[in-house]
Amino acid sequence: MTDTLATELPPWLHPVASDPAYEWAVLAWRRAGKVEGSWFDTAKADAVVLAWPRIFRLTNDRFRGVPFKLLLWQEITVRLLVGWKMPIEIVDPATHLQAVAQVRVFRRLDLWIPRKNGKSEFLAALGVLFFCLEKVPGAEGYVFGRNEDQGRVAFDKMAAIISEGVGLREDRHGNVRIILMKKSIFLRETGSTLHLLTGKPDGKHGRSPTVIVGDEIHEWITRELADTLRQGTGARLQPIELYASTAGRKSGRVGWEWYNESLEIMSGVADDPRILVVHFAIGEEDDWTDEAIWRKANPSLGLTPTLDYLRTEFKAAKGKPVKEAIFQCYHLNRWVDQVGGWIPKSKWKLCAIEPDGWRTLRERMRGRRAFSACDVSATRDLTAQVVMIEPEGDDDRWTLIPRFWVPEGTLDERASQDRRVDWKGWVQRGALMTTPGDSVDQNYVLKAIEEDAAHFNLVAQGFDPWNAVKLMTDLEANGFPVELMVRMRQGTATLGEATKEFERMVFAGQIDHGGHPVLAWMAGHCQVRFDENLNYVPAKKGSADKIDGIVASVMATALATNREEVPTMDEFLSNPVFG
Repeated sequence: MTDTLATELPPWLHPVASDPAYEWAVLAWRRAGKVEGSWFDTAKADAVVLAWPRIFRLTNDRFRGVPFKLLLWQEITVRLLVGWKMPIEIVDPATHLQAVAQVRVFRRLDLWIPRKNGKSEFLAALGVLFFCLEKVPGAEGYVFGRNEDQGRVAFDKMAAIISEGVGLREDRHGNVRIILMKKSIFLRETGSTLHLLTGKPDGKHGRSPTVIVGDEIHEWITRELADTLRQGTGARLQPIELYASTAGRKSGRVGWEWYNESLEIMSGVADDPRILVVHFAIGEEDDWTDEAIWRKANPSLGLTPTLDYLRTEFKAAKGKPVKEAIFQCYHLNRWVDQVGGWIPKSKWKLCAIEPDGWRTLRERMRGRRAFSACDVSATRDLTAQVVMIEPEGDDDRWTLIPRFWVPEGTLDERASQDRRVDWKGWVQRGALMTTPGDSVDQNYVLKAIEEDAAHFNLVAQGFDPWNAVKLMTDLEANGFPVELMVRMRQGTATLGEATKEFERMVFAGQIDHGGHPVLAWMAGHCQVRFDENLNYVPAKKGSADKIDGIVASVMATALATNREEVPTMDEFLSNPVFG
């Protein structure tokens, strides 16, 4: 195709030629047009788009059985994938003479789009198009995600589309053309099989894929399986890889690197005209609170998701930094990292019935039902013990009573290095205690825990086992009830729900911390970190300074609100794994 023709857009791209949301489409058209010998098969593109709603049916909810009418962004994607062709030199298998074959320009699709925009349904339909309708003899198809459960979403969608489609599973005489099995799809006419894979690369070599479908890249731990399958496509004339995902965590290396690779390909920074990147997201400078910007990231808005749904989600997130980040990630395709300002100072300040109430809370709560947790520091850092008192009577507030220790030998150094923090003032006021020497003497912490058990009706005492083994052993030797001791790992499996509950209680004003100055300082700079599912917990490494008191508060919240899922020391040690 000449350079002049490459810059001329077809009629179906005219409506979006100046729309920033469709920059990917214009760039893809122009890049494909510059491939040597490339040409656009208008007749095939028109035929596929015309046949799409006649063959395919939607499969979910109110859409089930409705003809799959392509939205504009989907139609453009289909036209680009099936229309652009290019010549390649081959050896004719019958004569072994040189020949030329016309094949697809685009061999890989990278689809980046927010949740609820019909991603999985569209990805599955594309998989059916290329695997079932191209009728390649002996074709091999593979579907996968991070694990088998995730891959099954796309696989089951493909099976549902085949079942719902017109003339797909059976011919006009009722003869079965496609056999659907639990983990595979077999095409009788061509002897082709598509398999659901586990997501692990082990044992996947030696395959010869025609169609590869991979979903939710942002959650992948490795791209080794995708690379292994791609390397197996060499014997195929025009294989295709179909990948789709929403945004995720920047710390999720595989997804974040793949996303940036996609953007470089889309913009032309990376020269790879064989990859079609479809990208819908808000820009870095866009105001995420503007409804007009939501449309830029959600090309299916109105059909799915509805504007009412996004408004509801936005309202629930507004003013809550973590939920705002999750809204932007899932619904506006903006990648997230650790989030600072997790607990706004204004919200935290309101969680003190009396501004200086922390001085009297301990005595006022004597004998009350309590859950406590200890976050033991490294040798020179702060150690925190937080007691969380259960509401009683008409008051629905939980009470936080923290105690903090720091090595006395490090106090002058801390005071000189960080003049913004009133370390010595805290010690003088009794908000921070010191232990002799240059490291925290855990005997002081041990005595405090024993005092808490005697002072309150203690139900459970939590520990992060990473640094508390000696403390726990010494407590047991002193006769502290073993059944009250609970080991608590610091990941989202243990603390994820408790972090959300702690946040909810703060925002709802259901906590009274008495205005404790050290705990307030920690709350002010605490950040959270996300896992691959955007569950979150306090981030010790990402926060600007120590947050041990907040971590211990979340641990106590976990004990108080999710007791049945946290093993006691007896339960922990009785597990056969530790026997």
